Amino acid sequence: MNLPDDSAARRKLPIGVQTFREIREEGYYYVDKTPWIGRLADGAKYYVLARPRRFGKSLLLDTIKELFEGSEELFRGLAIHDQWDWNVRWPVVRLSFGAGPFDEPGMAAEDAMAQLHAIEREAGIEGRYDTASARFDHLLEALHERSGRRVAVLVDEYDKPILDVLDKPEAAKANQSFLNGLYSTIKSCDAHIQFTLLTGVTRFSTAGIFSGLNNLINITLDWRYSAICGFTEADLDSVFAPELPGLDRDEIRRWYNGYSWRGDEKVYNPFDVLLLFRSREFKAHWFETGSPTFLVETILRRKVNAATLEDRLAGDALLSAFDVDHMATEALLFQTGYLTITGEEHDEGTTVYRLGHPNHEVRRSLNGSLLAAGDPEVSVEAEGLRLRRALRSNDFEAVEALFRAFFASIPYEWYTKNDIALYEGYYSSVFYSYFAAAGLDVRVEESTNQGRLDMAVLYHGQVYLFEFKMVDETPKGEAMRQLRERGYADKYRRPDWPVHLVGVEFSRQDRNIAAFEVERAA
Repeated sequence: MNLPDDSAARRKLPIGVQTFREIREEGYYYVDKTPWIGRLADGAKYYVLARPRRFGKSLLLDTIKELFEGSEELFRGLAIHDQWDWNVRWPVVRLSFGAGPFDEPGMAAEDAMAQLHAIEREAGIEGRYDTASARFDHLLEALHERSGRRVAVLVDEYDKPILDVLDKPEAAKANQSFLNGLYSTIKSCDAHIQFTLLTGVTRFSTAGIFSGLNNLINITLDWRYSAICGFTEADLDSVFAPELPGLDRDEIRRWYNGYSWRGDEKVYNPFDVLLLFRSREFKAHWFETGSPTFLVETILRRKVNAATLEDRLAGDALLSAFDVDHMATEALLFQTGYLTITGEEHDEGTTVYRLGHPNHEVRRSLNGSLLAAGDPEVSVEAEGLRLRRALRSNDFEAVEALFRAFFASIPYEWYTKNDIALYEGYYSSVFYSYFAAAGLDVRVEESTNQGRLDMAVLYHGQVYLFEFKMVDETPKGEAMRQLRERGYADKYRRPDWPVHLVGVEFSRQDRNIAAFEVERAA
């Protein structure tokens, strides 16, 4: 374990701390997000922002709350301090749906009513209505009338009552209907509102959760706000400089950087970085805090080849299509943080985003979860260790045995529930996920002048080129014949890097490997 040198410059790590006042008063590290907040406050009136979980959205809202309430002492030394009028204070209504649960009818409404009642009690306002929308409306009007100032409205986890029950469509639709009505109140109370920001995970389209609040400005993919949540390279090198000694800077970047919402600079997941600084270990800190069960089941049900997640294309409309009745795979993965924008293509007025995994942590962990879905008893970490050891010694018999054993271990009942096993893509997807979960450099569908290679693995100074075929559909030995004749090895030759050709053929009937041929490229 590598520990940083003791230094007076070191501060407390704000792990799980979402209260701006506590961070500032108790001497925690703080990355100044007030330049973006000032830009929002000086711009429009209604905003919505989507970011994956654990990206600092709650802290952002709490910072805005303290700003509008005029807590000047908390902002001394920050960028916005000299740009803000501290003589003016606005009332603030902050709602959060981060608690739950919301899996039964009426729970979301009960939660909202309890929060509104607490705000009324603190403000000395009598609640007069039996529905959350009417009570919300009355609260905004009363606060405006009492203070003479319009109200700042902040909503955290605006979509959680829906996300919690995606596996229960009827409950999800009921919660969406309730939230639609509640958020519509914001538009109808325009005269009483100074500023609004709603934050969540998903970019629900205006036809869904925000159909009644259709004047929102969505800043999720606005390049000017790409770093409003998350840490930049500059943040790590300046704010967290005391924590860096003893840690490999390139490894930090490889494991945790890579998230992009169209900005020039990619950002780190804050939770990952803070946990790394505490533990001094490179682990899947963020991934391990949330179960992607629904996500994995969706990928399998839709027969998505895991290898294709490295390079997918999607337009803005598709990435916004996250309504209960329609959730595009790309939108689901992008908005939950398992894919990010890696590039853009513009053509005749249209923009298409290129998507891929943001970093090593996500690629490795998601593929491990996909493997475990086929065999819940598999130890992904142990299998990865065996695979790496076999490759380092070029023990291809051991590599073949690993995969044969894995396919054989999958229960028959799993195949009967998932016809994905009828397709070549399933078997090649398992190979990809196996190597990716082991943390290796895996490249798929790379073009050469002779065609597209199925998969390349670069590890320990060697290159392994894979071609996959179904023996039910092609002559035996076709995979190796294609590797030889198409000269795929030419693209990957490097001085002192041996290139190995691996032809793998599968039997649909046996649900396992039918042939596994290996030879060193000439």
